[in-house]
Amino acid sequence: MKNVFLLSILLLFAVACSKDEPTAPPADEAAATEEMVVEEAPEADAVEEGAEETIEVVEESAAEADAEDEAIVLAVADTQAEAPTTWKYKEGEHYTRMVPTQPTVGGADKVEVAEFFWYGCPHCFDAEAYINDWSDEKPANSRLVKMPIVWNPLAQLHARLFFTAEVLVRNGKIDDGRAFHQAVFQEYHRRGNQMATEGAIAALFSRFGVSEGDFESTWGSFEVDQKLRVANDLMRRYKINSVPTVVVNGKYRTSATEVGSYPGLIELIDELIVRESIR
Repeated sequence: MKNVFLLSILLLFAVACSKDEPTAPPADEAAATEEMVVEEAPEADAVEEGAEETIEVVEESAAEADAEDEAIVLAVADTQAEAPTTWKYKEGEHYTRMVPTQPTVGGADKVEVAEFFWYGCPHCFDAEAYINDWSDEKPANSRLVKMPIVWNPLAQLHARLFFTAEVLVRNGKIDDGRAFHQAVFQEYHRRGNQMATEGAIAALFSRFGVSEGDFESTWGSFEVDQKLRVANDLMRRYKINSVPTVVVNGKYRTSATEVGSYPGLIELIDELIVRESIR
């Protein structure tokens, strides 16, 4: 039993950074273990403006409606036929089901996979390649959302960095968002730059061709502030106590700690997407 206990501790060290000590791997098993008592989360502090969608009502003939209904029935039947009779991963052992199901960033049109991370976490750095490879070939009915944690002042600074880059990529000020994201990890873990000040972060953006004006106007913008509020709200709702942690569709929370490896985590993500797809 002693050897099994020591092996469990080493495994936790290998795959997660804890909330209590984000600058280093957890000092004991309890520090990296997620809270398993599920409580009803508080209401969100803020909601993205402009989230309401206008639904266009389209009239169709009875014949068209019948044809569409038949197609839907056939599609559902095909999906259910392909569903496995048994599941490899088990609730309570490999993942936690959150009750009630929590909100997601995007709409219900796709199964959302949210990865919570911190640039200073070496395990998040290691997981990045696996997450990116999965994202390149992810199921068509899924989407990946990267979500920085905001546990402490440095993590909050890095979260603002992430969302500033996200807005600049969308506005065409940064050509390759993934390359920039990877460069931030490299900056922290390979170049020894913790990016602990706004000036150090501005210098990094400058290296990627972002002007001082574009950086400053985006860094302090309402949009970035709102994204930070959403990140903080989701982090509390999902009970994120270690990173990297993955939440599938606001319902299933897991990490490589529960599964035992990053390839296993990717396999579990795909299985949970199938679960959500055959509802």
